[in-house]
Amino acid sequence: MNLNFVLDTLHTTGHFGHVISTEESLVLHNSLLILQNENHFRNVFFWGKIFGAEKDYYIAYGYTRDALHGRIYYYSSNCVRWGLLPQPTKNGLLLTPICSTKFQGDPALVIDVLIEKDETLICGKRKQPQIRKLKEEDRLASTVHLITNESAVIPRGSLFRRPDGVIVENLSFEGLTTLDAREISSFLHLRPPTQKFNTNLLIRDDYNYAMDFLDPLDIDIPEGCWMIQITTAEDLVILKSIYWPGMIFFHYLRSPRHGFVYFGHGKKCMDLPFMLSPFIL
Repeated sequence: MNLNFVLDTLHTTGHFGHVISTEESLVLHNSLLILQNENHFRNVFFWGKIFGAEKDYYIAYGYTRDALHGRIYYYSSNCVRWGLLPQPTKNGLLLTPICSTKFQGDPALVIDVLIEKDETLICGKRKQPQIRKLKEEDRLASTVHLITNESAVIPRGSLFRRPDGVIVENLSFEGLTTLDAREISSFLHLRPPTQKFNTNLLIRDDYNYAMDFLDPLDIDIPEGCWMIQITTAEDLVILKSIYWPGMIFFHYLRSPRHGFVYFGHGKKCMDLPFMLSPFIL
């Protein structure tokens, strides 16, 4: 969510009950302005809020040159003092999906994660459950990384890849039309592409190499893991991730205004494939 949209959550994410209070949004807006000036960011964004048992985590990020590969993340528990969010570790990415406890709000907290709950018999020997240590700061970094990679969304054409490979915001982007907004392929993942460079070239008739370098949402599995909602006035489209409850993308049609924000506990809905494709006897 762009810095300028923080004060306007009632008309965007408020459709799903996620609203930042007036006092909270003013403090957040001012602190992000200071964060942008101190780090000389070209742009700064409010990523979202992860709820904790004692304190919540506010996440923000900014970039100086490259809008995709140059993002630097920060976290805060009071919207005033921001700390640099470390890069996700291999241990954190492994343990975070199987960690079932809630965030506590203490970055220095170390918790025990049980990897194997059931004892198994291998070669006549019982394999005991393994307990691994996980720092909450590393878990927070891994959670933000996973949510961003799987559910951060932008509309097609909002980012532009220059001939030198640097990805910048497209200043000539005028927004999607109502007809385009009804197609899930009009929205792209905000992450380095995982498909081959010619994937979009083969499936799009109006392919533009400078804009279609990211993965579209229609390749996500299973089909139906995104919910699209267009308001009655047909001036706003909202996408909701079912895999990550709390991730919301909004876009004002026929205008460059768009953004995404997350409000949740950092838990992924692993039962989604069974919810969408029930067994037929």
